[in-house]
Amino acid sequence: MTPAPAPEPFTHREIVIILSGLMAGLFLAALDQTIVATALPTIVGELGGLDYYSWVVTAYLLCTMVCTPLYGKLSDIYGRRVTFQAAILIFLLGSVFAGLAPDMLTLVLARGVQGVGAGGVMGLTFAVIGDIVSPRQRGRYIGYLAGVWMFASVIGPLLGGFIVDHTTWRWVFLINLPVGGAALAVIWVVLRLPPVHRPARIDFAGAALLTAGVSLLLLALVRVQEGVAQARDPAAAGLAAAGVLLVGLFIRWEAYVEHPLLPLRLFRNRIFSIGSGLGLLIGCALFGAVIFLPLYLQVVAGLSATNSGLLLLPLTAGVLVGSVGSGRLTVQTGRYRIYPIVGSACAVGGMFLLSRLHAGSPHLVISAFMVLLGFGIGMVMQVSLLAVQNAVEHRDLGIATASAQFFRSMGGSFGVAVFGAVMNARIGSELPARLSPEAFAAVGGQVTDLLNSPAAIRALPVETAAAVTGSVEVALQAVFLSAVPILVLGFALSWFLQEIPLRETVGSPAAGVEEAGA
Repeated sequence: MTPAPAPEPFTHREIVIILSGLMAGLFLAALDQTIVATALPTIVGELGGLDYYSWVVTAYLLCTMVCTPLYGKLSDIYGRRVTFQAAILIFLLGSVFAGLAPDMLTLVLARGVQGVGAGGVMGLTFAVIGDIVSPRQRGRYIGYLAGVWMFASVIGPLLGGFIVDHTTWRWVFLINLPVGGAALAVIWVVLRLPPVHRPARIDFAGAALLTAGVSLLLLALVRVQEGVAQARDPAAAGLAAAGVLLVGLFIRWEAYVEHPLLPLRLFRNRIFSIGSGLGLLIGCALFGAVIFLPLYLQVVAGLSATNSGLLLLPLTAGVLVGSVGSGRLTVQTGRYRIYPIVGSACAVGGMFLLSRLHAGSPHLVISAFMVLLGFGIGMVMQVSLLAVQNAVEHRDLGIATASAQFFRSMGGSFGVAVFGAVMNARIGSELPARLSPEAFAAVGGQVTDLLNSPAAIRALPVETAAAVTGSVEVALQAVFLSAVPILVLGFALSWFLQEIPLRETVGSPAAGVEEAGA
């Protein structure tokens, strides 16, 4: 195999311009994970199709997650520049279809197309940085990208509500066009990477097995999340069994196929395995916080949607400070192993303190807990990805980076489903104990709808509203507490992350990589 020619070094000005384009694309892809949440009631009211309600979100997340490794492999074969541009174009095409959707089924399909593009944007953004900046200097840039991703995820519901209140819900999707177009133009003009075409086939069979297996596992968890009574649903058990079988077949297939989608030899590299594992665990905990903290702020603390969105900004600030700070220290010292250890310890403390929140917790205290959690997660996210990129050969940079992103996304998707099941289970046991049989019969089947509309909870009779709020408070405490063991496991895993010298150049693997993979 002939190695790709080394690209000419980029100037600092060129790197900053490319970074701005990458940040714009990543912002949109991350934003569309959550921006639609507050707009969904309005969309359903106009288009109908309540049965497709949850699929507007699920289709996007699922397609984003399962397509990420495929983009990584494609970029290693055909080059990062053309693959990244194709991902942005697919995302923008899906945004047009979503913004013009005449019915809910079309909207769900369009969201799937968006997700296919977003999977490439999210995975390849960090791989492009790997192409233009050496690992020794890369930490500062990855930190900014991590902060943008976190900010977009948190600000999404707030921005979605603002758009719906002041224009039409269609601009939730059409707003992507000017920003995404600018990102595409920047990448087109400035990103000068040599053309690549390696002699390899695309493992479509492996991609199909992975997509089907992960999708079935996620659907099984979604069924469990939607109702505790369904926890022993034969359909959920069947979906889970089929998903496990297909994932097993995927692993077996990858071991024998000539050009695998996800080369199993990467897992012989201990740094790659541990970095991916840390991403899985951190993604699980992070999405649990991002998804369920607004519920606490709006239902338990009684804040408006706008104020709850603003109060989540300390979490973003913590991620940004942790990511950028650890990145700059890594650039100065060349050392990185200590930061996931310290970061995961901070994340454990922050998540445990969140589990102690109650209706009367001061806003300053809530913000402090979120800053601690975000600070810890920021350090782990940035360094685990940097360590993975530094430990693999440049020919595997795309698939290694995309795989790390895939495991983080998978952790988030499964974490939300599992934490949702925990919340439903706790509400299901708390609410009957707090209400008379008559009052429970009146609201018992409407809890999910009530959680989507905190104002509806406050409109209930005083005693009923207090019972629902109290049940949600206890349930969310259980959710945050159940995330603590996951982060403790991440803390234990971080001690096994091996530290090897950071490369000063973009191309060749670092010294010590072979030992790391032993």
